Amino acid sequence: MKKAPLVLLAALLGLPLAGCAASPAATAGAVGGPPVYVHMNGGNEFLEPTVAVAPGEPVVFVNEDTEPHTVLGYHPTTGKLNPLINGDPAGTPGAGHPVATYTVKLTKPGIYAYYCSVHAILAKTYGTAVQPAHRPGVHGYPGAMAGEIIVTSDPKLIAQNPATSAKKVLPGYFGG
Repeated sequence: MKKAPLVLLAALLGLPLAGCAASPAATAGAVGGPPVYVHMNGGNEFLEPTVAVAPGEPVVFVNEDTEPHTVLGYHPTTGKLNPLINGDPAGTPGAGHPVATYTVKLTKPGIYAYYCSVHAILAKTYGTAVQPAHRPGVHGYPGAMAGEIIVTSDPKLIAQNPATSAKKVLPGYFGG
């Protein structure tokens, strides 16, 4: 997904692009609703690449792939890594095994971009801006494994999350 529309969306919603200035302590004591799930699969993609959550609502990345993935936050205008999103859920060995997860709680409204560094690289677009691109030499779909978390108090936007984001384990994948 190109980041120019993301910047426009942020401006229209009155949300800042969430950068790296916030400290990891910004997530401490966060209170939120039920988790929103983002699934990773063997096609090397996030099945729900864009989700919206209320401040403090947990976003749980669920690795339903046998291979490991990473979830790294970054700022799309600079490429600087955002330490508020930094996880590496291991692969799930197979049926009957618990799935690996990584949970993040973001309390400051904004748009938080992330990508899997195993399956995508940050590529310069214009100026200092970057966006994830498919990592050459890796298997899976040709697109970049990347997404965004929109932290907002707008219930209409949150209601637009994909139905799969309400389920921890999707049928037809490994689970336990």
